[in-house]
Amino acid sequence: MDKHWIAPALEYLAQSLEPVPHEINEIDWKCGLSPEKNRLTEHLIAFANHPNGGFLAYGIRDADAALVGVQQDDVARIVNTLANIGRDAIEPALAIDHAVVDYRGTPVLLIRIPEQTAKPAHRRGKSIEESWIRSGGTTRKASRQEIGALMLHGHAPRWEELRASTLLGAGQITGLLDLARIAELLQRQLPEDEAELMRWLCDEKMLVPDGKGYYITNLGAIAAARDLEQFEYLKRKRIRVIHYRGTNKVETINEHMGQRGYAIGFEGLINYLKRILPRSEVIQQSLRTEVSVYPEIALRELIANALIHQDFSITGAGSMIEVFDDRIEFTNPGSLLPGKRVDRLIGTTPESRNEGLASAFRRYRICEERGTGFQKVVAGIELFGLPPVVFTPMENAFKVTLYAPKKFADMSQQERVEATYQHAVLQFLSGQTLTNTTLRERFKLIDKQRNSITNLIVDTLRLGRIKRKDENSSNKFVEYLPYWA
Repeated sequence: MDKHWIAPALEYLAQSLEPVPHEINEIDWKCGLSPEKNRLTEHLIAFANHPNGGFLAYGIRDADAALVGVQQDDVARIVNTLANIGRDAIEPALAIDHAVVDYRGTPVLLIRIPEQTAKPAHRRGKSIEESWIRSGGTTRKASRQEIGALMLHGHAPRWEELRASTLLGAGQITGLLDLARIAELLQRQLPEDEAELMRWLCDEKMLVPDGKGYYITNLGAIAAARDLEQFEYLKRKRIRVIHYRGTNKVETINEHMGQRGYAIGFEGLINYLKRILPRSEVIQQSLRTEVSVYPEIALRELIANALIHQDFSITGAGSMIEVFDDRIEFTNPGSLLPGKRVDRLIGTTPESRNEGLASAFRRYRICEERGTGFQKVVAGIELFGLPPVVFTPMENAFKVTLYAPKKFADMSQQERVEATYQHAVLQFLSGQTLTNTTLRERFKLIDKQRNSITNLIVDTLRLGRIKRKDENSSNKFVEYLPYWA
């Protein structure tokens, strides 16, 4: 199997040998195995701290860059020695890979040292000051400032980067993942060459190469799995849709468990929901037609939000959608992130537990990362004349509820006040202000009901949810902003 890292390793080797042999940070030549294990440890640490890692090339004489090659008996000894150093002498432990290649008719042993995510890599059992880096084509000890920089650029492995499968071959991977659909979502051609396909999937963070095969990452499986049941630790993360009769959970009409990965199954989920949700009859261009009582943009944004922002560390629970006669609830595992406030979720800067998944969904054109998701939801429900969206933080979960259309007269005072606040936020984010006129339009009321809206604005103002834009303006032309604006 063609390992994805061999091509860039050969490019670095050629770059270091031509037109004049010179040392570069990404690769180090070696004639044979050095008896100085301390120095070998330092080389491995330096490459582990280097962006994208680096390579050792055995079979090239240091003094004059002559190609001397490696013997078969030496390969196993070199690989075993370096693997043992990576495991026993370096913290965090380092796993190397290797390949013997023909370079200009000479066998050369390439050792790949991957970049460590948790930095700095350093001597096991010693302080982090025992760290090395690559500089000017050589390996040297890192300064305190450089160690600080490594710490800033290091991170613990994210959930999306962890392995979801056992070691697999390319054929097994294409059987487990719907790669054609992912390519379609990315609006690109699926690579036909197997080696190129595997390199692309590694670049997409859907695979992690290791020796003679690949591991599917959590990102690859959760986004593109043909069947999440095939992944032991992800099958409980399938999205669950429950359709109830009435307004409580006494009688279940149907329960549906998603099978496919979130990205490739997203459109199917939307279509399923549209089939089971309540519909109303409208007249468009003189023709009667039925439309969902909920705006599709709101469904899309809330489903994507529930999938992306869930806490995957909570085992045994996945995202859930519950459909009642009068509402639809979207629940995902995980409480609000620290510092987040329920009344500031609309239009705030996006922050996710799962940045890799959020970024991938943006590139798949399923959602955005600009903080406009809830803004679109509120705009949609106002257009459809729905009550305000309800955000409910729970101990280990977060729920968002959309209610079916309800007339102003049938809304509770709490619903009216919340709708007023959300309208003020939406107007502010659109560069406008809340007025009696805009709020009447939001509730689909006529001019004769101006006094009702005036009283509602006064109540919302008294509760501290909104404020006057200009305290000195006349009551007739007063404009309002959210309390925090």
